[in-house]
Amino acid sequence: MAVYPGYAETTNASRYLQQLCKHWGHKFEVEFDPSHGRIAFDTDTVCHLDADPQGLKLRLEAADPARGEQMKGVIVAHLVRFAFREELVVKWDEDSSASPHG
Repeated sequence: MAVYPGYAETTNASRYLQQLCKHWGHKFEVEFDPSHGRIAFDTDTVCHLDADPQGLKLRLEAADPARGEQMKGVIVAHLVRFAFREELVVKWDEDSSASPHG
């Protein structure tokens, strides 16, 4: 399982977490509250989200590294669209992409 930790610095992390979860809740299994979220894109690809006052922490887990890379782009595209009022940047920790711990 490849693990992709990411982070976006923003004071609107809770809002974006909830928007992502509500958006994908129509197609995928989703659980969330204002500070934590989980989106199961499929049985082998899951994104965990944690919001705090400084930013949004992401942890994408994917059994297939190609699917992981694809979903990183999809997640970023959606976050940037939801954060159109600010210049949101998602930084993925590339050094940990193969780590089982994240």
